[in-house]
Amino acid sequence: MLGPVLFNIFFVDVESGIECSLSKFVNTRLCGVVDILEERETFQRDLDRLERWARVKLMKFNKDKCKVLHLGWGKPKHKYRLARE
Repeated sequence: MLGPVLFNIFFVDVESGIECSLSKFVNTRLCGVVDILEERETFQRDLDRLERWARVKLMKFNKDKCKVLHLGWGKPKHKYRLARE
């Protein structure tokens, strides 16, 4: 039972400053509704915060497993970046 306790101690500050919904455990998921440009910028800022957090913790996100899921009809399919990719 020590594993979940250590996980929570290590990841306690990952949500600091994040405006979108963040799910963390085995997979980290950032979720949000992006209908207008300001929401896209908020989402990108949260991605940037997660990347900075990972760098401070000497961790990396597996960019090959990062995906964007667009839901809905006729909504813009914005592009996002994680670090420089």
